[in-house]
Amino acid sequence: MAIRRSALTLAVAIVAGFGALVVPASAAPNPLQRTEPTYSYANAIRETVWVDTGLSAPNGARVRVAADIIRPSEVTSGVPVIMDASPYYATLGRGNESQKKTYDSAGKPIQFPLHYDNYFVPRGYSVVLVDLSGTARSNGCVDIGGRSEIASAKSVIDWLNGRATGYTTATGTATKTAGWSSGAVGMIGKSWDGTIANGVAATGVDGLKTIVPIGAISSWYDYYRASGATFTSGSPTGLTQVVENAQGAANCASVKSTLTNGSPSTGDYTAMYRERDYVQSASRVKASVFAVHGLNDLNVKTINFGQWWNALPPTVERKIWLSQTGHVDPFDYRRQVWVDTLHKWFDHYLVGIDNGVEDEPGSTVEQSPDVWEDDSSWPPAKSTTTLRLTPSGTAGVGTLGATAPPSGTTAAFTDNPKIGEYDWINNPTATSASRLAYRTGALSSPIRISGTSQITVTATSSSSAARVSAVLVDYGPATIRNYRATGEGIRTLSTRSCWGESATGDSACYLDTAANTTSVTQNVIARGWSDLGHYAGLETRRNLSPGTQYTITFNLATTDQTIPAGHRLGLVIGSTDSSYIAAAGSSPRLVVDLSKTSLRVPLVGSI
Repeated sequence: MAIRRSALTLAVAIVAGFGALVVPASAAPNPLQRTEPTYSYANAIRETVWVDTGLSAPNGARVRVAADIIRPSEVTSGVPVIMDASPYYATLGRGNESQKKTYDSAGKPIQFPLHYDNYFVPRGYSVVLVDLSGTARSNGCVDIGGRSEIASAKSVIDWLNGRATGYTTATGTATKTAGWSSGAVGMIGKSWDGTIANGVAATGVDGLKTIVPIGAISSWYDYYRASGATFTSGSPTGLTQVVENAQGAANCASVKSTLTNGSPSTGDYTAMYRERDYVQSASRVKASVFAVHGLNDLNVKTINFGQWWNALPPTVERKIWLSQTGHVDPFDYRRQVWVDTLHKWFDHYLVGIDNGVEDEPGSTVEQSPDVWEDDSSWPPAKSTTTLRLTPSGTAGVGTLGATAPPSGTTAAFTDNPKIGEYDWINNPTATSASRLAYRTGALSSPIRISGTSQITVTATSSSSAARVSAVLVDYGPATIRNYRATGEGIRTLSTRSCWGESATGDSACYLDTAANTTSVTQNVIARGWSDLGHYAGLETRRNLSPGTQYTITFNLATTDQTIPAGHRLGLVIGSTDSSYIAAAGSSPRLVVDLSKTSLRVPLVGSI
């Protein structure tokens, strides 16, 4: 567990009698237990600075990114910073209500999306919302988590610490400094925003004290590919067109060409993806990490948080929240507890308050709708259980357990790219032409799968290319969050609740939400995909020789699921999972050598 900090590292505001008094860092002990809403939100300073990233756009112009700032007018120094760097402020918007930035006729920012400004500015924080390069009011190009986007946020942190140049306009020469800033920055954001937080933390930049990545990518390869298999959800070049501004569309053809060429349909792990793989640089992270992810997030797959978490240095102080939702912000599934926890987290890491948040449970996991379980650390599983596939008297069906089948035991199926996992898991005791199904007996006691499972499959293919997919299934009745429906496990209500202070043009009141649940008799709890032609590595896809055995090992989605007593754990193996991946170009027959196939599961309990 993290070491508790007792000394102040930053200036803190002490609520005393007639207002706020700023005291130096040498003052000790710190009498504050939490920051309070002492400052005027209505009178807060709202301004924009354009920060030089140190990079040049393809047209030769220096890239400046727009950072919209709101900060207390009563404090002129020592103000901590909450930053959300995003490509979405002028396009899709942020939050459940898709809020966008708004400005007055002079270009001064009016609406700051989300509740961070409403809640934290009265408590003495500044909020800085950065437009990533090539989006909204920033110039340059959208490069999908690449060098320019990471520099977009990193350069603003440098400016807040006096190491970069900021300007009063997008193209002018008048400069602006951040003398009001304490230099302590916490980055937060969901999806692409949280992804940038991961990427900037992986640079080890000084001044970044904490990150709160929510549903964030840790490797862009794993957003578009899975062990060589290609997701059907889009392409890097297509994503640029969703968020880029007019100058980006006009000037960034060369960047788009790099993205297209670096993302071949072969599924290879290229230099383009390597640049956008923050896991390989996780050893540089110094900031604390409060990671949040939906265990049923089928947009940013959960392998992204699992591999990031595992790669963080042991010295990094950390905390994790895992929900049963899909791609959803915790503000929309556990609002009161989330705001309170985030408040304590920022107070500790950005203000220096010794409130003990680092000694609280390091893991909070939603076990069933609105039922949460705390653990001291994550994952709680300390060992890996190897499970084998043993056939029964029914072709393609068998037992999942500790006993290995005799050498040379095989089972076969034929790829049907028109169906996928939600078809495969049906009728698990019957033969299917398109998948294999293996289940444990009814569990005598609950088990908990917590972490990243891994499967090794040995198979022959009747054609030169083939996909191999695997899904873990909880077979048994349950009420779950309806993560496949609109809202991905939540429903939006007509009532509103307020979180902080409002001003004209920026309300602190947001639509309430509640869990959206459904009853099931079986539920996929983890899935993984691969291209068999990447059996020798991700860098190059190889053609398969029909009839030749190939062995591939790949990860399933990171998860944390408790399977009740009386249920069965199932493993289903198929080929093209039509809901998520593209076919290999044919419909091969796959013969799986069960004696050389195994599943390794991070397990609490026993089967």
